[in-house]
Amino acid sequence: MYKWIGLLLMFFSFTVNGQELNCNVKVNYQMITDANPQIFKTLEHALNDLMNNTRWTSRNFGRSERIDCTMIFTISAYDSNAFSATLQVQSSRPVFNSTYSSPVFNFNDKDISFRYTEGENLIYNPNSADSNLMALVSFYANVIIGLDADTFQKNGGTKYYEAAQNMASLAQGGNYKGWSQQESGNQNRYFLINNLMSNTFTPFREALYSYHFLALDKMADNQKEAKEKAVVALKELSQLHSVRPNSLLMRVFFDAKADEVVGMFSSGPQVTITGLVDVLNRISPLNGSKWSNIK
Repeated sequence: MYKWIGLLLMFFSFTVNGQELNCNVKVNYQMITDANPQIFKTLEHALNDLMNNTRWTSRNFGRSERIDCTMIFTISAYDSNAFSATLQVQSSRPVFNSTYSSPVFNFNDKDISFRYTEGENLIYNPNSADSNLMALVSFYANVIIGLDADTFQKNGGTKYYEAAQNMASLAQGGNYKGWSQQESGNQNRYFLINNLMSNTFTPFREALYSYHFLALDKMADNQKEAKEKAVVALKELSQLHSVRPNSLLMRVFFDAKADEVVGMFSSGPQVTITGLVDVLNRISPLNGSKWSNIK
């Protein structure tokens, strides 16, 4: 009996104390032809180990709660342990009572650089940007967790965004691109996390919750009613557009959601979508060709 109790306690401890992310990290080095490929393979292995075996927060995650995500580093230049690359970050979350996984985050960081020495230990320290590589992956790990939390609870991601914002502040001292508001445009990490933390962009975060928890998660119960709630959630985003047209977060939302929105309203029970296509064309005009498929 005591043996079974011990095993049960071990299982329970393992279940509730698991790491937050189920992350697939890829390092694409096809453009590099004059370097030993082993350095890129070692980097890929180290990043997978870091992302999947680090506890990024104090929150307890069960194995089934781990957030599915991917990071794809495409190396464009390499010299003496100095890397230049782009980074594609994606995450998704399961929809209640279904086998469907809904995309939440799809972001292309186009200009990153870092140094990495083969065999270097990668260890997360929330109070230090020990390298730009660690700052990058730590930042996106917390953004992913924050966005996921926002889809389950209204404004549930705040403390994870705070951790990401702290890392962004620490990383500014390294003079690497992507962390400063002085850079041209408003598409970098600085603006991403500061927008997420700004009260101005509260409608974006509220729409994440309404769209996922109040709409998608109710599809199995009543698909027509859930789609009607999705319409409401999408129209909520027009509030943000009226204040900050063409914002980074609007692009972030529809880079992940455009195809899903079209699919949702192109099949299944019909709902009243009066004005929805007009709203979508206004707040996300780059996806206009997709919105024309909504019937």
